[in-house]
Amino acid sequence: MSESWNKRTKLVHGGTRRSQYNEVSESIFLTQGFVYDTAEQAEQRFIELGEDEFIYARYGNPTVAMFEERIAMLEGAEDAFATASGMAAVNGALTSMLKAGDHVVSAKALFGSCLYILENILTRYGVEVTFVDGTNLDEWRAAVRPDTKAVFFESMSNPTLEVIDIKSVAEIAHSVGATVVIDNVFSTPVFSDAIAQGADVVIYSATKHIDGQGRVLGGVILGSKEYIRGTLEPYMKHTGGALSPFSAWVLLKGLETMDLRVQAQATSALAIAEALEGHAALQRTIYPGLASHAQNDLIQTQLGGKGGTVLSLDLKGGKDAAFKFLDALTIPVISNNLGDAKSIATHPATTTHQRLSDEQKVDLGIAPGLVRISIGLEDTDDLIADLKQALAAAS
Repeated sequence: MSESWNKRTKLVHGGTRRSQYNEVSESIFLTQGFVYDTAEQAEQRFIELGEDEFIYARYGNPTVAMFEERIAMLEGAEDAFATASGMAAVNGALTSMLKAGDHVVSAKALFGSCLYILENILTRYGVEVTFVDGTNLDEWRAAVRPDTKAVFFESMSNPTLEVIDIKSVAEIAHSVGATVVIDNVFSTPVFSDAIAQGADVVIYSATKHIDGQGRVLGGVILGSKEYIRGTLEPYMKHTGGALSPFSAWVLLKGLETMDLRVQAQATSALAIAEALEGHAALQRTIYPGLASHAQNDLIQTQLGGKGGTVLSLDLKGGKDAAFKFLDALTIPVISNNLGDAKSIATHPATTTHQRLSDEQKVDLGIAPGLVRISIGLEDTDDLIADLKQALAAAS
């Protein structure tokens, strides 16, 4: 029955486990270990875990398992592994499958920490990384080789909101036997069907839309059972990147309302982008749902026409204008998270992407005047009025 449920039903009921007390809300199993009836039972569990059996919280936990099963059901994945943060998920997904001498092709438009893993960590251990313009399929074709082990990209890039054609890049990668690994945060689990479109491994920072209320860190990696349990799990359980049971419980509560929140935020984001496009204080209004966006046609097929919950504004006047704009806001808060119930504004060039060189920022389109805004659940008209007054103050 659960396989035929629509997304919103899966988000409320998927993967539910109930104790002997038949509680309505999921239980939090705040325990680091589990007791065995006999020494023989302990021995057997360390040889092979049976269904719904656990040995140590770093290896698995009933509350964490509920979260993993629910998000896997939603995503259409065979399995999932929950992690302590989104970056633990990115690092674990890539490092667990790669070794010295392997080749990776990656889009160059990435979150700063993702770039650090690819540029500094993987290369330190002998992995060769080639960067391409993720929107240019010819560059992907030219970069992949018979020995390419994986390709990696953000399906919607941070913060310039470029949208990459999952189906086409997956076809290119699979033609040489490479694994397609996608950071899918900006596309959200609500709008994206990345696995159906060709992704092999999908990563989310659960800190973002899944929690959606700024409470906990978390991440999740989704893929085939063979990859999750055969390749990823041994790496994660021995290196310690597991999600805490309390955070898993918070994320389960977040999943229950995620569809409602994300749908409302995306509707608001489109209305705000349309209201601000062409404003005299702006060089550009960047939002994938706008008809003017370079990949708007792709948005129609890949994300059902939904442009997500984030927009970016490139202010005339550079950093000075961007800072004046940020300081004049009264509703959005200045912070560096996204996907939250509260609208959040940040200046990527001096925060999330500050470690990049000036040349890299120019290449990626991260201009001094660029401000990323994650649209929350406040009244849309209030947000438009506040953003317009802040633009006036900046100019």
